[in-house]
Formats: sequence, C-alpha cells, structure tokens
Amino acid sequence: MPEQTYDLIVVGGGTSAENVADRAVQGGLTAVIVESELVGGACSYWACMPSKALIRAGTALAAARRVQGAAEAITGQLDAMAAFSRRDTIVHDWSDQSQVDWLESAGIALVRGHGRITGTREVTVTAADGSTTVLTAKHAVALCPGSASLMPAIPGLAEVEPWTSKEATSAQVVPRTLAIIGGGTVATEMATAFTALGSTVTVIARGQLLSGLEPFAGELVAEALRRDGATVLTGVSANSATRTLDGDIAVILSDGRTVTASELLVATGRVPRTGDLGLETVGLPPGHWLQVDDTLLVQGHSPALAGDWLYAVGDVTNRALLTHQGKYQARAAGDVIAARAAGRRVDDAPWGAHVATADHSAVPQVTFTDPEIASVGLTQAAAEKAGYRIRVLDYDLSWLGGATVLADGYVGHARAIVDEDRRVLIGVTFVGQDVAELLHAATIAVVGEVPLERLWHAVPSYPTLSEVWLRLLEEYGRPTGA
Repeated sequence: MPEQTYDLIVVGGGTSAENVADRAVQGGLTAVIVESELVGGACSYWACMPSKALIRAGTALAAARRVQGAAEAITGQLDAMAAFSRRDTIVHDWSDQSQVDWLESAGIALVRGHGRITGTREVTVTAADGSTTVLTAKHAVALCPGSASLMPAIPGLAEVEPWTSKEATSAQVVPRTLAIIGGGTVATEMATAFTALGSTVTVIARGQLLSGLEPFAGELVAEALRRDGATVLTGVSANSATRTLDGDIAVILSDGRTVTASELLVATGRVPRTGDLGLETVGLPPGHWLQVDDTLLVQGHSPALAGDWLYAVGDVTNRALLTHQGKYQARAAGDVIAARAAGRRVDDAPWGAHVATADHSAVPQVTFTDPEIASVGLTQAAAEKAGYRIRVLDYDLSWLGGATVLADGYVGHARAIVDEDRRVLIGVTFVGQDVAELLHAATIAVVGEVPLERLWHAVPSYPTLSEVWLRLLEEYGRPTGA
C-alpha cells in the first residue's frame, strides 16, 4: 500500500476538479487528481459537449430553412450518422488522453481509481485491479465527484433499462420512437436533438416544461417541439413501465393513457455521487448533497473537520448544476486553498476573490433548445418571493431589425426584472434563435449592478438582436438627464 503526499488531493476528475487543482498549483501548491473514469468528466463526454453537438445539426438546418434564399438550397435531410460522427470527434471517441496530457503539462498528478476519505486529510484510492494507494494532503482535500441521473421509484422502470442522459448523448443509432420522462433542461434538449435526428418523440412532464424559468420560455419550447412533430404531454406523470412482447417500452401515465416507445429516456433530476466517498469517516451522512460556505468549505460539526481542510466543488454542492458555475466555484476554491496554505489574507467578503457569491443570485445558463433560452439571475416569481420591489419589462424580439434579417418569421421574447429600489437589473431572460450570445452582456449588467441610467449610454449596434437592450430601457422610460 504505497503512500504519497501532496498539498491538495482532488477526488474526481471533471472540469471542476481540473480547475480547482490548476488554480492551487498556480498558487504554489502540489496537487493530485483521483479519477475512476475519464479525466474531463461528464461535461466532456456525456453531457455539455456531446449533447450540444447532437443538437447543433438540427438547429443549424432549421436556421437555414428560416432564411429565404438559403432554404431553397436545401435539397436533402439531416444526416444522423454524420451528426453522430461529428459528436464522436468532439468527445475524442471517449478517450481522455488529451486531458491527461493537459494535467501533466499543468503539473497536476493523476491517480486512477476510486477515492474514499479514510481519515483527516487522507484519501485511499482503490485501482481497478484492487490495489490501493494512500494519499495524504498537507493542506486540503477537495471533493468533486459530480452528480448522477436520478432514477425515480416508478414500478418497473429499472427493469426496462431506460436511458439516462449518458446513454442519450452517447447513442450510436436513432431510435424509431423515444419517450422522455421529465420536463427540464436535459429532457427538452434531448427532445430537440432526437426530433431533428428523426425520432418520433413524446415528452412526459409532470408540470410545465422548464418550470424553473420564466413561464413563456417553456411555452415557446413546447410550441416549437409540437410544430416539429413531437408530442408534449404536460400535467401527467409516469405510473409504471414495462417491456412489450415486441421489445418496446410501454409507459402507463397517471391519466390512464399509455405511451409506447422503442427507447425511454429518464431525465427527472440529479443526485449527488456521495454514496461511497467515506463521508461517514468525518461525521457526514453519505449519499447527500454537501453543504459549503462561500469559500467552498464543507460545513459540519465533526471534530474531524477541524482545520478548514475539506472542500466540495461543483454539482455536489447543489448550488448550480452547471459546468461554468462549477468552474467558477473551482477558481475560488483553488485560490483560497492556496491562500490559506500560505497564510495569506482570505478575501471572503461578498464578491471577494475567494468566494462564489454569484451562485446565489447571478447564475447564467443557456438551454439549447430551438428556440434557445438564455437567462441570468432571478425570474419574476423568484424576485417576488425574495421580497424585491420590482418592475417587469417585456419585449417581443420579432420587432427588432436584427431579428428580421436573422430569420423569416422570427419568434422570440425578452424579459428583464428591475429592482426598483436600486434601479438595477436582477434578472434577464431571452428566448429565440441565437439569443445565447446576448447572455454575457446581461450577466455583466446583473453581476455589476449597472445602474439603468448608465445602461442608456451602452449603445447597441444595429441591426442586431442586441438592440433589445435599448427597447427594454425604452419600456422602462428614459431617466431624467440620461
């Protein structure tokens, strides 16, 4: 049982893990990553990158068909196998060699195997052949195990062996029919992708689609899916699932209807991968999300946690299950680990260098449906629940000159939420073709708390979708002296 010592041990090898290790090394520490699967994690191989690659073929074709002149040049149909081949290239055929090479170039060690906490600042790694290595951290251990698909307790569901997002994004053939249980991001994105790829898709959602966003976002996506040939069932749930004699999957719904499909995708949420991390060793319950402070220190009352040594980063914190937010947390965590190790001052004030403040109210995200959804900050409902005195600004994106030249019959909508007491934006949502590229401007406005009076002087170029900023300000009313 060989032993090795590093300043920082990172359990997990996804994007959050890579970034926390990299920032710590840049801060003068030594670091090792422990990974049992592929370095780069789910985002690189089974989530962000492959899903967007599959979606892109359909949205690019649809965008061309919405432009007279380009539409007439399209003489064939989407080539699903070519789309799969492009996806395979983007995920490097599920080889992590390039990521391993990057770790080496960054000065980060790698130990392959499953890591478990076995003591204070101690992780024992079990390799595939059963051999073990004990790693000791001089300063910190960061847990970055990520999350896994939630499998709801629906009778018969496990027995029919449904897809999760992992199987959907790595599929090698297009199912003739695909049923999707869920109405969130994974469900709507995969419905968008597989409808375009040629599947007959049925979405089964307990509530409205994308219920965590502004209501009009889910409504526009549902309309688009139906227009493209998918069936969208809302307000119903799956009561049971079984295999039919011909090998299909039959899903019995709460309203008595039956949906039959050749494949079934379950996309009903995520659970933390904390069941076998040795958390009980330090007085924490296994199988739960990890509570952290804004410097990503794990919170708990066990004496084993004394000394500020255990951190958690990424999905496992249950703050914002998004790759870019995990990387944001990782930058803060890596920097603060290095600062504490060197005895430097820790800047843990809100928006300080060593905290993840934006996770609370300024989270940007893009849902890559067609139309796209780009949002940051609070929705109207969330702002009202939080007690803000707000004003809601709405604008139809199809009225913009930029939308007119972008696509024939453009469909889209924008909403901005103004905190009336401070006269700043606290939430923005865009729905429409190509709105993802509007999002960072909105994020800067929200995070920077840019006064509306100053935003009047940020002149948008014409004719682009960015002109929506001027139109939203006009909806609010030009301030005196601006």
